[in-house]
Amino acid sequence: MAEIEGGGGGHKKGGKPKGKKMSTRVDFTPMVDLGFLLITFFMLTTSMNKPKTMEINMPVKEVTEEEKQKVKASQAITLLLAENDEIVYYFINEQTGEPETPVITNFSKGGIRATLLSKNKELLDKANNNNYDSIPILREMYKTNQIKEDEMKSRIAGIKSNKDALIVVIKADDKAKYKNLVDILDEMLICNIGRYAIVDISPLEADLIKTAMATSNSPVTPK
Repeated sequence: MAEIEGGGGGHKKGGKPKGKKMSTRVDFTPMVDLGFLLITFFMLTTSMNKPKTMEINMPVKEVTEEEKQKVKASQAITLLLAENDEIVYYFINEQTGEPETPVITNFSKGGIRATLLSKNKELLDKANNNNYDSIPILREMYKTNQIKEDEMKSRIAGIKSNKDALIVVIKADDKAKYKNLVDILDEMLICNIGRYAIVDISPLEADLIKTAMATSNSPVTPK
């Protein structure tokens, strides 16, 4: 609080009376108390930012032959992340066991996302599985309070782990950006791909990228 204190003043011998000097002093003690109260209030009422995590499936070493899961060659797609935000992908031929002709694409709307969605739907339709389109339906049911969050997550996890669904193998070239790896992991979530793994690229696949880039006659669809 502000206080006004008087001081000085008086009369001089044989002169006019001297005016009274007034001094002002501000007491900041209540302001300090108020500051601590505000800090305490905001500490108790502010919600802390929750750390955001991204689920990554890494390949694990198999222990026994029985634990190894046999996968059809047509079920797996290999994505090679290259420079200039481009992706080279290929499938394995079931008859020869060799990589098919690689295709160059990118992260545009009609690029790798369209490929993953189309191939995943093709595999599930071929297996007479009708759960592919139920993921957005489950999310809509959760938004309208028809099902609880735990039930929605459990049913979506069951759909993603379907043995007939697409399996994605991700490999990054030395010239690829870290952003490309983050973007392709986002595509896994958007396309509802439940089984994917990040693996080191082999020298043969690095050469495959160079060959695909050199022999590509048609430009990649722009972003």
